[in-house]
Amino acid sequence: MNRRHFLHRAAAGLYAASTARAAGAAGSLIASIEKVTLRRGRDGSGPSWFHPRPCVVPGREGPVIIMTMQEIRGSDYFLPVHWMQSRDLGRTWTEPRPVPAFGRDPTPDGRGDEGVCDVVPQYHPQTGTVLALGHNVFYKGTGFDRNQPPRCPVYAVFRDGRWSERRRLAWDDPRGATIYTNNCGQREVLEDGSIAFVMSFGPKPTARSAAGVRCSFDGETLEIRQVGRDIRHAAGRGLLEPSLVRYRGRFYVTLRAEDGRGYVAGSDDGLDFAEKQPWCWDDGTPLDMSTTQQHWLPHSEALHLVYTRQDATNTKVIRWRSPLFMAQVDLQTLRLIRATERVVLPLVGDGVNAAAEVPLMGNFQTTNITPDESWVTDGEMTPKHGYRGDLVLGRIRWSRPNSLL
Repeated sequence: MNRRHFLHRAAAGLYAASTARAAGAAGSLIASIEKVTLRRGRDGSGPSWFHPRPCVVPGREGPVIIMTMQEIRGSDYFLPVHWMQSRDLGRTWTEPRPVPAFGRDPTPDGRGDEGVCDVVPQYHPQTGTVLALGHNVFYKGTGFDRNQPPRCPVYAVFRDGRWSERRRLAWDDPRGATIYTNNCGQREVLEDGSIAFVMSFGPKPTARSAAGVRCSFDGETLEIRQVGRDIRHAAGRGLLEPSLVRYRGRFYVTLRAEDGRGYVAGSDDGLDFAEKQPWCWDDGTPLDMSTTQQHWLPHSEALHLVYTRQDATNTKVIRWRSPLFMAQVDLQTLRLIRATERVVLPLVGDGVNAAAEVPLMGNFQTTNITPDESWVTDGEMTPKHGYRGDLVLGRIRWSRPNSLL
């Protein structure tokens, strides 16, 4: 064996050993995963709540969990945003109530209504407020308006039990002439109170790019201060629903795409990202994904991704939007460690022979609730049955506390 070949094999062996150790450590982090149904809608007994997204608000008597969601009635057709809260870590909840700022308003031209969707609430510790950021959407009659006017982020602030009015996040840049948005995206609150996220935008409905954004926020007004270098992608509508995480001093973005892949990229500052790469297993095999979002789940000892993909159980399910998986990210390669993959929310039914009956997922959120527990929340939908679905929660309990909280 020549020296070069020996060194190559030795390096491969060290990498395999380190990956195996990481896989073992990540596997031991998860003590259990439990599925909980918070609201029933699949049987028609209640509304079908969609886009359920919680955030944790510290309080003198313990944390309060606020969750925003909205009822789904058709493809991309949602009723006004509601919110509910829990004071006992999700065991009981108040009845959902409308968020006044996120209702429906007639458009000035009389062609339809303007609403809000894809809302993500997040606690802002520097001001003691919750910033709920979504984007506007237009409806015509009882459905989604396929000829959407320009769209942009909108937000409201929750403070002392009250919601502010709706406001628009301004960005006077021709790159976002048709749309600019952080819809459904995760973002980071930095030490100085500024907010970092990644925005998807385009001057036309197709071929959207993405870029890192830095905003100021004073508890009332959100303003864009910096926009980073474009991340480009030519397939389909481009890059959609980006989610950002800061982990161990570095920023990472995961991006929905429409070429059978999801993408990931890293950055030192959250503004300018390295070249994106498709999500792959640790052996280099790309994951088969189908235009569905992914989200991060950080733990002090490992960074995980939650996602959907094709597997043997869901070959006929629309966009393979069930089940929801999670796996640890190898931070050196930005690949998923296959040995750590777990099902967070299982497929219900037969995804091969009766796929039309399978409740779809994929518009979900990941949230660290306590050092010992994290959630993945999702709203099911079954298009064949009037988009009915349950509001479900995957309760992940950690075997070791998460010191990120």
